[in-house]
Amino acid sequence: MKTLNQKTVLLLFSLWCLLLSAQPSNEAVVGTIQGKVIDKNLNQPIPYATIVINDGASKVITGGITTENGDFLITDIPKGNYTLKVQFIGYTTYSQGIEISKKNKDLNLGTITLEEAAEALDDVTIVAERTTIEQKIDRKVINVGKDLTTTGGSAAEIMNNIPSVNVDQDGNIALRGNQNVRILIDGKPTNIDASQLLRQIPSTSIKKIELITNPSAKYNPEGMSGIINIVLHKNSNIGFNGNVNLGLNYDKNARFNSSVDLNYRTGKINFYGNYGNNITKNLNAGFVFREDQNYRTDFQFLDNNKSHLFKFGMDFFINDNNTVSVYTNQNLFDGLTKGSTDIIFLNNDQSNLTQDLISDSDNLGSTYNFDYKHDFKKEGHNIELEVDYNVFESDSDDDFLFIGGNNSLPNYNDLINNERKNTTINLDYVNPLSEKTKLEIGYETRLRRTDNDYESTLFQDSKYSYDRDIHSFYTTFGQNFEKWSYQLGARIENYEVEAVFNGEKIFEDDIFTVYPSGYLNYTPGEKNSYQLSYSRRIDRPGLNQINPIREWSTPRIVSLGNPSLDPQFTNSVEANYTRKLEKGSVTGGVFYRLINDEINQVLIENPDVEEGQILTFDNFENNSAYGIEISSNYKVTNWWSFNASFDLYGQTQKGVVENVNREVDAVIYNFRINNSLKATKNLTFQVFGFYRGEQEGVLFKTKPFYFVNTGARYNFMKGKGTASINFNDIFNTMRFRFSGDNPYPQNGQFQGETQTVFLGLSYRFGSGKNRKASRKRRDNNEKSGGGIL
Repeated sequence: MKTLNQKTVLLLFSLWCLLLSAQPSNEAVVGTIQGKVIDKNLNQPIPYATIVINDGASKVITGGITTENGDFLITDIPKGNYTLKVQFIGYTTYSQGIEISKKNKDLNLGTITLEEAAEALDDVTIVAERTTIEQKIDRKVINVGKDLTTTGGSAAEIMNNIPSVNVDQDGNIALRGNQNVRILIDGKPTNIDASQLLRQIPSTSIKKIELITNPSAKYNPEGMSGIINIVLHKNSNIGFNGNVNLGLNYDKNARFNSSVDLNYRTGKINFYGNYGNNITKNLNAGFVFREDQNYRTDFQFLDNNKSHLFKFGMDFFINDNNTVSVYTNQNLFDGLTKGSTDIIFLNNDQSNLTQDLISDSDNLGSTYNFDYKHDFKKEGHNIELEVDYNVFESDSDDDFLFIGGNNSLPNYNDLINNERKNTTINLDYVNPLSEKTKLEIGYETRLRRTDNDYESTLFQDSKYSYDRDIHSFYTTFGQNFEKWSYQLGARIENYEVEAVFNGEKIFEDDIFTVYPSGYLNYTPGEKNSYQLSYSRRIDRPGLNQINPIREWSTPRIVSLGNPSLDPQFTNSVEANYTRKLEKGSVTGGVFYRLINDEINQVLIENPDVEEGQILTFDNFENNSAYGIEISSNYKVTNWWSFNASFDLYGQTQKGVVENVNREVDAVIYNFRINNSLKATKNLTFQVFGFYRGEQEGVLFKTKPFYFVNTGARYNFMKGKGTASINFNDIFNTMRFRFSGDNPYPQNGQFQGETQTVFLGLSYRFGSGKNRKASRKRRDNNEKSGGGIL
């Protein structure tokens, strides 16, 4: 009976369809609309403008986009009256009423001109006045504004202004209180040491900074505390456009920086380039007082560095579905350091000892990137192949001279040569299975080759090579509902490593591991958003942690790596809440990490030197860490806005001091606030404050410190030019102070040239009209987070 009913329904439905098809043809009218969209002032076509056709209730009926020549053709439009809208970023929306009927079903609207919006500028590299913070499901995005770029000449100088990020006196960067963090440039790894790299990048070359604290399976799982991705400016405007920045920082010595961003876009090709430099002299000084032996060690180092950063690239838009992009980054560095270490015995000056250091170093870091992307007909359905190769070569010539001491040490010379090569191949496939579902699949190969040569007139010559191959496969699957969305993923990796020291294999390993990740997002309304995420990550020992060749030395301490270090694994859970306010937003988050085989520094006795010590690394048992973060940006009035953040991290730190295991419960907390005060349309003042609380470590306790920066910024030439002046660390309080009782009572402090005056000048020019050439462009040459959110 049920089958008979189904057949009856099917028969009636078929007869109904036949009756419909037999109706007069004038009741089934469909039409077409065509035309051309151009820029009113330039009289040039606007590619990829959006065409929308709405009914009387503003419901979208159909639409499309313009071609490279600005043409559009919309087909299969039912009979009726509609409103046609043409939209493009930076232009006023164009609207026109249209009617599709039997007598008027094929419309040719001719040429439609779009007029530039009143607020648009004449350049593409628009640097916002105010730094803003966005909380996304897998990252926090700091869109760098003028208030942040003018606080310092390099990336290193503005990092302390970024929520969750800290930089110590040696330039080492930490995310959420942990230095196990990966630094990426435009989403790509680099062979240059992070502390050195940050000093080479001018702050004005930075577009945004992404803090990816719980990366998805699509990302390389290295870095316990996550990833810091620095995205550089890349222009893509029609015609020739550019941006020039000049800056001078001065305390006891001058630090000069400048940058130039250029692009030329014509037809299907976009050329772009970026050049930035830092030419600096910087004095760092400090002391350590050994209370039990009543002697003091004074340090003073003068760095004279020159660094240059080049980026050149090209995008070739073969057609609407295929794009080829290539670029290269070149980092050149030349450094000269002159320093002295004085050991002064307060009760026995005959034992005083001085070590003078002259270090002449240079390096070249080169990155070459190729990317091909094919977009299928379905929106968001694409496949992308990327090949990235980078090489880093450095040479260091260090002279050590000794004066005084009961048993004067001989002078000696060290020559160190480093070469590192990385090859990365990515194949990514993205398929939106439906409007609510998205699947990502990818394969990645990473090959690293490292060679170190060490020659000395005093110590034994040595050679060290460290090779590793990583092959990985990942997949992520996500769904998006009305208020809920989720993403699940897993990454499978096979890791092989081999270390050879002076011709002898000293370490090898082969590890197969799975790294799962998951994200859950709940958005009950426009104002509230909740995120919950989980990921498993790994910290493979860095080169400085495993290299048995000594990194640096003083008369009493030498720093060496430990080649037999095992990687540490981290399971991380994180929850975030974002509240959008009428004039800003507030984001709060908590996280918890469980760490296996944690890597930490140890200080052990050096049997070859009287009262000498060796600073190295070792693995420890499981550990845990937690943290709380709150950040906000708010426009209080038309003339006052601010960004503020507070973060607190706790962790049990473990280490070995004088062959004794020690544990310390450490808590780190920081507070930052950046105020922007608008005096007139073109004149803005800023006040930035930072406070870091006391922290107890395995070796010593650091004292709290704070600093305050002030500045002013003036726009001229209708916003094309900007002049800045800043007075940084106005109270001269930015200093690193510490004390400790293990392995012996000591105290000390270090301070660089922090009380500086900064003068900056920026000018933007170009023939473009502040519009993107293509919404399909790889604008930042960076990998986006996986998933559909």
